[in-house]
Amino acid sequence: MQHCQCGSRQYSNGTIDEHQEEIETLNNQFVEARDEIEYATEDAETTYFNESATEAKEVVGKVLEGYQQLCAKLSEAERGKLQRSMGLKMEQLKAELEQLDHLHAD
Repeated sequence: MQHCQCGSRQYSNGTIDEHQEEIETLNNQFVEARDEIEYATEDAETTYFNESATEAKEVVGKVLEGYQQLCAKLSEAERGKLQRSMGLKMEQLKAELEQLDHLHAD
């Protein structure tokens, strides 16, 4: 499994404390993305599956993009802190989305 790494480019020396609102937004989006994946999984054998799966993919993509953008705003040390606190969540989303793709393939 490929690990989610924040970009190595450093655009600023921001700190996690300066970006608490963005982190809170990402945490809320993470919950929403997990809900969408769950809804799509529940729809696996129905005519609603494709629509639910598409919605889940879009929401997950939004979360992962937001995470990458936030990482780009942080100093290397702060980026490491963010990776330790949120990196596993991002990997969880990727894995759950991959499982959803397998349901679609079955």
